[in-house]
Amino acid sequence: MKGKTLIIRLAVLAVAAALAAVMMVIGRGHTLYFDNKTIEDYQGQEYKAFERVVVTVKGEEVAKLGKRERGMATWIGQDFKMVLEITEKKGDEPRIEEISIQLPYGVDGVVINLPAYLAGLPEDAWFSEFVPMVEEEPSEEDLPGEGDGFGLEGDMGLEGDLGV
Repeated sequence: MKGKTLIIRLAVLAVAAALAAVMMVIGRGHTLYFDNKTIEDYQGQEYKAFERVVVTVKGEEVAKLGKRERGMATWIGQDFKMVLEITEKKGDEPRIEEISIQLPYGVDGVVINLPAYLAGLPEDAWFSEFVPMVEEEPSEEDLPGEGDGFGLEGDMGLEGDLGV
């Protein structure tokens, strides 16, 4: 009986190790945000937003971006690939760009500024980590109390009897 239990335990351990190896190869999930925003002063130069950018990931159109707009996609793994259909100025013929980006393992939300990336700027110009804005909960002192709305609770401040 002891030999059978040992074999079952080893089999469960082997399955868990195999699952961990598969998950490591697949990689972690990322949320990618695509900005089509002008960078106004990077080393003294301005990089203008495109008139329109259509972002396609895995054959599916995930975003149509005008100027000053942001799109989003999710991706599992480190090797991100997308196809961009870029219209630089109104009336221009769109051009197609195929992009591959190596995503960092430790970052969940990645913001990519497309005009900066396509201009060939270094990573610090086009890459940033998305940090959601956290709304602070008001403390108990800030919350309005029960009472008459004037900050007087109960019969505080009332001298004498109001009844006849």
